Amino acid sequence: MLIPVTDPADPRLAPFMNVRDRDLRQAHGDAFIAEGESVLAVFLSAGSRFRPEALMIAGNRVEAVLALSPRDDLPIFVADQPVMDAIVGFPIHRGMIGLGRRGALPALADLLAARPAVVVGLVGIANHDNMGGIFRNAAAFGAGAVVLDATSCDPLYRKAIRVSVGGALRVPFTRLAADASVAASLAASGYRVLALSPRGEKRLGEVAVDRPVALLLGTEGPGLPDAEMAAAETVRIDMAGGFDSLNVATTCGIALYELTRRTTARS
Repeated sequence: MLIPVTDPADPRLAPFMNVRDRDLRQAHGDAFIAEGESVLAVFLSAGSRFRPEALMIAGNRVEAVLALSPRDDLPIFVADQPVMDAIVGFPIHRGMIGLGRRGALPALADLLAARPAVVVGLVGIANHDNMGGIFRNAAAFGAGAVVLDATSCDPLYRKAIRVSVGGALRVPFTRLAADASVAASLAASGYRVLALSPRGEKRLGEVAVDRPVALLLGTEGPGLPDAEMAAAETVRIDMAGGFDSLNVATTCGIALYELTRRTTARS
């Protein structure tokens, strides 16, 4: 349903106004913004866990959006690029954004009820680029869920969604309470928890995948806290001599490839 708009102050566009994430969360609570053609392709697909509430697009992107087959009752506001930039509050070069609503996060038991073979646990991931990269890897390699600690950043932050190329809209996730250990919670749920660290006791390829596994990742620099490491098996990815560090999203991709390859072969 295409709706032409010409007035940046049109009240129907309030959720799209000044969509810097801090302003959006304060003004509209559970709203989130997804931007770009690749992300909207996921957002509008059957694989998205979220239903778009509305789109706003630049006039020269109408055909591209219609090719994504949005549902007939979805409001699609169409504006010239200068008007769209004025509404959003910055130059929106991708020319298309979507509005979604978060909903309540599932309980851990519900998230893991289907017993996905590989899940990801995150502790202290504070960088939205890394968060987006991890969700992109999780979607690409078929991880069944992501479990975040209370300190990790928001997977539905606009930049995290963009970097994930929509992976954050596909992969189920939840966040634990402030006093909950990710490793202990996943172990209690029946998972073999593998904490990745350069000082891990075993190489990743040496670990058996005879039951569901949880890949535990920490922030770059400090890595995983000692308490989380103590509640898991510690594993490492060997690297060339004199260099022992990888970006956490890169590490995640390598480890998920190895784990999902082996669990698929076993099944």
